[in-house]
Amino acid sequence: MLLKEIMAAIFVISSCAGYAQDGSFNIIPEPVKVLADNTGTYQIHRGTMIRTIDVSSEFSAEYFADYMEQYLGMSLSVEKPAKDRKGRKHRHSLGKETFSGITLVNLKNGGTPGGYQLEVTANGVQIEGNDEAGVFYGIQTLIQLLPTRAGVLPILPSVQITDYPRFAYRGMHLDVVRHFFPVAFIKKYLDYMALHKLNYFHWHLTDDQAWRVEMKCRPELTEKGAEREGEIFGLYPGTYQPLPYGGYYTHEDVREIVRYAAERHITVIPEIDIPGHCMAVLATYPKFSTTPDEPKRCAQTWGIFNKFNNVLAPTPEVFCFLKDVFSELCDLFPGPYIHVGGDECAKRWWQDSPETQQFMREHNLKDENALQSYFIHYVQKVVNEKGKTLIGWDEILQGGISKDCVVMNWRRPESGMKALKTKHRVIFTCLKWFYFNIKESRTEPEIGPKGPLPLEQVYDFQLVPDSLSADESSLILGAQGCLWTEYIPTTWKAEFAVFPRISALAENVWSPVEKKDWDHFAHKMLTQFERYDLWGIRYSEAFFRTQDLERKR
Repeated sequence: MLLKEIMAAIFVISSCAGYAQDGSFNIIPEPVKVLADNTGTYQIHRGTMIRTIDVSSEFSAEYFADYMEQYLGMSLSVEKPAKDRKGRKHRHSLGKETFSGITLVNLKNGGTPGGYQLEVTANGVQIEGNDEAGVFYGIQTLIQLLPTRAGVLPILPSVQITDYPRFAYRGMHLDVVRHFFPVAFIKKYLDYMALHKLNYFHWHLTDDQAWRVEMKCRPELTEKGAEREGEIFGLYPGTYQPLPYGGYYTHEDVREIVRYAAERHITVIPEIDIPGHCMAVLATYPKFSTTPDEPKRCAQTWGIFNKFNNVLAPTPEVFCFLKDVFSELCDLFPGPYIHVGGDECAKRWWQDSPETQQFMREHNLKDENALQSYFIHYVQKVVNEKGKTLIGWDEILQGGISKDCVVMNWRRPESGMKALKTKHRVIFTCLKWFYFNIKESRTEPEIGPKGPLPLEQVYDFQLVPDSLSADESSLILGAQGCLWTEYIPTTWKAEFAVFPRISALAENVWSPVEKKDWDHFAHKMLTQFERYDLWGIRYSEAFFRTQDLERKR
């Protein structure tokens, strides 16, 4: 911690002159426009009233009151819209002349989704959101105007902030297959996302090592496929120990997480990985394999499997299984997207299977890429009939996919560029920039893939290259950070991997490109680390070591 304190002092001394004029608003992600008028301040007191204009802002009011209570030890009051004799809630008037407190207004004006205006005057605070999400994001900005430790009076400078997101998709991913995380941590993960104005949670629920979500249509999946026989320690291939490891989420767990996320304006996207990465499926249903007579079990190590059969065979029973599972998944998750995986399919097992080759000839499939596409098209039809859109990793481009599919680009950015050129919508999750399981610094003692992936590299990723046309640029939905958990068995290691890089991701996907400035962001991170301390988050300090090295050069 001493290095952190020294670097903080250096940053303050070196940058105070450059940022004093803007009031040093250390807001992450950087808003579209911040206007400090220096006309006064507003102090939040115990009992300060939060007024909601209509019912849609009630959660945001309660959320802010809970934050003040939990982190700053200050109780506020919430004034909800009055009810008439029939119990219907009425809107308050928008007037603020006689009200001293915090007012939340959902304008419902059809502006940019998630946009808001925040104004602090001597009389109080008013947040006007373009929609319900905008009010909530205004609250997140208000939180960043507060002190970063309890016992300090929350005195807010007068300011006007206009803000809205640059991209519609601002995501974080969590792999719960390699290591299982309880519902309580999933909620905390969603809270972390909300504090950074992120709005899509990509939940990786199945893979070779386990199947982690209850399926009423196929209960055997969690009875047999949710537990592997041993635990794995160390880097690939790791050391195997016969210590059973398992866990899964019930329908009730899923509904609770989906509800919790929705309150925070986060959409949950479930991923069921097919047609490869299916060892947990095959451990449950060996007959779904191209080698049904061989013993099957959940994967006992990490990595991509060519030695062990992990692909589905193209049989009527398999396609019936896929229809059942994805239909139930669509009913369980109300969001617009379902993730099909589609990556790293070991096609050698199809090549070696006479039955599979016969299927390909009967269906005029010229190669194994076309067979993979057949699987993807089949699941897409099931998903589309349920009113959902399919997302897959960028390998789903192999063999061809329909324009309706969204491509999640995890390999080099060139794969995303190829998808854009073929008129597909793209979400960037490129490994070298957005895989937070990679070490932030080579010197970190944590076990994991060698890096580094420093904070600045996440921040500097160019989401819209200059080479793209306007039409191609419009197909970029946004970006996502990914946390694969082969080497992350605990919640505190998950936090260590995600923080502080989630802050760089947040500013990259929210803020206008002309407002991005690394030096300014690095300055703001000093306050952001204080917030992490306030929130009780474990984080990497590689940023401070990196900055110290740069200073010495």
